[in-house]
Amino acid sequence: MTTTAVTASELLGAFDGYLRHQRGLSGNTVRAYLGDLTHLAHHLGAAEPSRVDAALGCAGLSDLRAWLAVMDREGLSRTTLARRGAAARAFFAWAADTERIVPNPAIRLASARPASVLPTVLSAVEVVTLLDVARTRSDDGDPIHLRDWAALELLYATGMRVGELAGVDRRDCDLAERLVRVVGKGDKERVVPFGVPAASAVQAWLDRGRGRLAVPETDDALLLGRRGQRVNQRQLRESVHNLCRLAGVDEVAPHALRHTAATHLLTGGSDLRSVQEVLGHASLSTTQRYTHVSAERLRAAYQLAHPRA
Repeated sequence: MTTTAVTASELLGAFDGYLRHQRGLSGNTVRAYLGDLTHLAHHLGAAEPSRVDAALGCAGLSDLRAWLAVMDREGLSRTTLARRGAAARAFFAWAADTERIVPNPAIRLASARPASVLPTVLSAVEVVTLLDVARTRSDDGDPIHLRDWAALELLYATGMRVGELAGVDRRDCDLAERLVRVVGKGDKERVVPFGVPAASAVQAWLDRGRGRLAVPETDDALLLGRRGQRVNQRQLRESVHNLCRLAGVDEVAPHALRHTAATHLLTGGSDLRSVQEVLGHASLSTTQRYTHVSAERLRAAYQLAHPRA
């Protein structure tokens, strides 16, 4: 194996730029990949800590397999193992293509498939209860409660990721047409429709909440935090958790509303391609898992209700 005289930090810095600017991956994905590769570098240099910086350039296929095997023995989840294997394959493929590390030691590296776990989905009754609690709480006029009602309605109506919702600007949301422009992974844009309840919640927030939080430095963000800055993902997650507790619904992450929206669309008769476009999935296979969710829920209802189940 040959490698140019560059350190691990230099290699990972260049790979960071490639992932962000050429692959267009999200910040979270890039951070996860770089963390995985840093873990690999420390594993490879464990015997000689002074050689950690050169470890990536000296890795062979057996080293990569041993790294995955150690993590498997440590009990890491199949999902984590699959992601770390993917990070290694992507890194070494890029390093070989750019002639930084030749040949590619990961070209025959296999890793576990991610665990096939069905996503958490709320029932229609649970969603209605949750949204009713958010709407009722907003009657006190607190701008944060108005914002939370609007956020919850939009998350369920559009299936947006919480990070996508945080990035929505006022100009992206057309209340007359009930459409919102969403910037998803890889900076890919899509336009998603939403219904009258979500439009009403957003209008109430704009009329009675947003102006009371905005400050001179506030940008065009649709949703704001208490200090007038763009709302962040942590604030939105806390809001969803709080509303779940108030509604007596099992506490779920905001992403469960995305799963719920997709499942309810399919249950209601929408086709897979349409749901794929709404969610912004690059691959139809990602969307297809929601058909399994619908099937499992149907099976559970059948077994409870049918006398000869």
